[in-house]
Order: sequence, then structure tokens, then C-alpha cells
Amino acid sequence: MKQAQERHIKRKLRTSSLSTMLSISLVLLMLGSMGFIFLNTHRLTNYIKENVGFTLILQENIKKVDRLQLQKSLDASPQIKSTEFVSKEDAARILASDLGEDFISFLGFNPLSASIDVYMNAEYADESRIDAIEKDLQKNPIIKEIIIQKDLIAAINTNVRKLSVILVSFCALLLIVAIALINNTIRLTVYSQRFTIQSMKLVGATNAFIRKPFLRNGILQGVFSALIGIVFLIIALFSLHKEMPELLLLEDIPTIGIIFVAILIFGVLISTIVTNFSVGKYLKMNENDLYH
Repeated sequence: MKQAQERHIKRKLRTSSLSTMLSISLVLLMLGSMGFIFLNTHRLTNYIKENVGFTLILQENIKKVDRLQLQKSLDASPQIKSTEFVSKEDAARILASDLGEDFISFLGFNPLSASIDVYMNAEYADESRIDAIEKDLQKNPIIKEIIIQKDLIAAINTNVRKLSVILVSFCALLLIVAIALINNTIRLTVYSQRFTIQSMKLVGATNAFIRKPFLRNGILQGVFSALIGIVFLIIALFSLHKEMPELLLLEDIPTIGIIFVAILIFGVLISTIVTNFSVGKYLKMNENDLYH
């Protein structure tokens, strides 16, 4: 008797499973896409920060060992990502290339100085830390001048903070909408089976027995929905990678893996929890309440 009832409810559940899975998978696809946008926006802002550094103009005729010592001390700092020495000759070649003419032949000498380009790690690229580094470097006698684009750095940090707030707010809103959509989809599925639940109660089936096929179906729906969403997301990522390879690093396997696992876990958890609450609601209902 119980086996026949379980087979009956399983057949009923399968009729709405496909549409439910597709709906959930589309929601999970949106969440996964937002996760990738957030992570790649963070990567892009870090890239910008780490490529907007400052320049140390060196004194004339300094000893190579003094310059190397300065560069070595900068490279050893956790705040500094990298340094690059630009000799007088290299600076002249770069400027001549930008101007499109040999200015040295016109002037008769090279007026440029050797310099060191300094690039900060993203987490240290803010005005207060750069000011502290500037004050410390000004004490070094081999440094003639320090060129820092403070206005640009301040603008970058301000815009990054604004963008972060907008993205976090949008992600939170999307998460709420996703939970609401999945909740409504599953509740409608369970609602269509409310008379089956009541019939099983009337013949003496226990609550655990009635919940069992619904919960099993909820878990399977969550797994398959997540897998469908992941497949759609992979297709979208490869298509986007062809257009913007510099912003989307498909070689970042750990991050991609975390996103995919998060989609799978979220899909299974939300489907199981909502199914459990929805079935519990109709288990507590009287027969007359089913028609409202």
C-alpha cells in the first residue's frame, strides 16, 4: 500500500519537476553571473591600482650600488609590488618615441634624469600610505624629486568604493529576489500536490513518510538545477572570454570552482529548505483549508 502511494506521488512530482528545475537554474545562472562580475570587477580595480604608481627622479651621477640598495629596499617592502629602473638613455628613447623626433640632436645633450618607477600593491594604494612612503623617501639623499599622481589615486579609490557599494547592494537585492523566486516556484509545485498530501494523511501515512518523496525530489531538483545553471554559465563565460579576455581569466580555476560549488550548494539548500517548509504547511492544514 505504502509503496503504491509513494510511486503515485513520485509520478505527480515529475510532471512539474522540469519547469521547476529550469526556473531555478535560470535564477542560479543570474546569481553565478553576478558573482563573476563582482570578482572580475575586484580584479580590474586591483589591476588599475597596481599600475598607477609613482616615480622617483634620481640625482645625477649617483653610484650604481646606492641605486641598487634603494631599489632593493623598496622591493623588500610589503607595500611595494615592483620597481623598474629607467636609465637616462631609456628615458630619452621613450620620450623621443612619444614626440616622434630626436630631441637630443636638437638640444645637444640629454636633459632627462634616471628614475625608478614604483608600483604599489593594491591594498596599500591609498593616499595616506603613499604620503607616509613619500615622507620617508624624501629623506634619501639620492632622490631628487618624487612625482605622484595623488589626484588620480584619490579618484580611483573614491570610484572603487562607490562601485563596491553599488555591487554589494545589487548582489544582496539579487539574492533576495532569487530566494523569493525559488520559494514561489517550489511552493506552487507543492501546492499542486496538496490533495495528494491530504489523501496520504487520511490513510494513516506518517509525516516523515509523506515528506520523504518531496524532500528527495527537492534535493534532486536542486542538484540538477545547479548543474543546468553551471552549464549555461560555462557557455556564457566562454562566449564573453572571446570578447574580453583581459577581464575574464578562465585560467583562474580555484575561483571558478568556488563559484560553481557555491551555486550547487545554494541550489540544493534552498530547494530542500523551501520544500520542507512548504510540505509542513500542508501537513498542518485541515481538509477544508485546502480549498482556500
